[in-house]
Amino acid sequence: MASTDTTPPAKDAGDLAGLEAGLDALETQHKSRTPFHRTLTQKVLPPVVAVLLVLAVWQALVSFEVVDDPTKLPAPSDVWDVVHQAWLQGELLGYIWTSVSRGLSGFLLALLIGTPLGLLVARVKFVRAAIGPILSGLQSLPSVAWVPPAVIWLGLNNSMMYAVILLGAVPSIANGLVSGVDQVSPIFLRAGRTLGATGLKGTWHIVLPAALPGYVAGLKQGWAFSWRSLMAAEIIASFPDLGVGLGQLLENGRNASDMAMVFEAILLILIVGIAIDLLIFSPLERWVLRSRGLLVRS
Repeated sequence: MASTDTTPPAKDAGDLAGLEAGLDALETQHKSRTPFHRTLTQKVLPPVVAVLLVLAVWQALVSFEVVDDPTKLPAPSDVWDVVHQAWLQGELLGYIWTSVSRGLSGFLLALLIGTPLGLLVARVKFVRAAIGPILSGLQSLPSVAWVPPAVIWLGLNNSMMYAVILLGAVPSIANGLVSGVDQVSPIFLRAGRTLGATGLKGTWHIVLPAALPGYVAGLKQGWAFSWRSLMAAEIIASFPDLGVGLGQLLENGRNASDMAMVFEAILLILIVGIAIDLLIFSPLERWVLRSRGLLVRS
């Protein structure tokens, strides 16, 4: 009887070795530091060029008198003078801190409420059927609509500000987590149950880590809604005891017909929103993507 040769051909062995090497290369994380000149040209230079271009167009509109009324469109130098004067008087950081402290405090409170609410909606069918459409409707409702009832219910105080922030941010955080949980592969859930990860243990060790990308997206959107809600509340509900935040600064400029102050407030609101995103949410998003092999450091 002829013996059966079970040794794989040399070509197949070479293919398997090449496949293993390719998989190892995919799993290998490149930890080399990005050169400074590449960081400068790819990440720093483009936004700087964009800002300079906007300033050039702005200055051209003023210089060539495309907008001939300086009370409607002040020159960039006029806005800078207002910002510089506020800095010299020690008021600039106060404007920023008043709004940022409220915004971050309200967002953290929304995080504590929106996270368990999102998990409850995602995991309990009856709760999703009852509350899910309401959360979606609240998310689409403009934040400014909550200011009048919040003032009537709570008065002109910080509690009113936080209530408006919560009503704007909680639905976004909860819906982001619901979306992330819905995208968790059933294979992960079955594997977790096989290993004994059920109930709260399964939620903590399986569901939340797998739903992290959608959750982070919901957090990012929740902060955007928090900031917008706060600005709407500060613009509409002005009161001396509340202090002067960026929204109140914008309203003060409108009342005084001072467009330089209006542009000062708008620029500060933009800068704070961009800074929070760059310092907190963008690194968090990159960490989540990199931990899943979706973002390779070049």
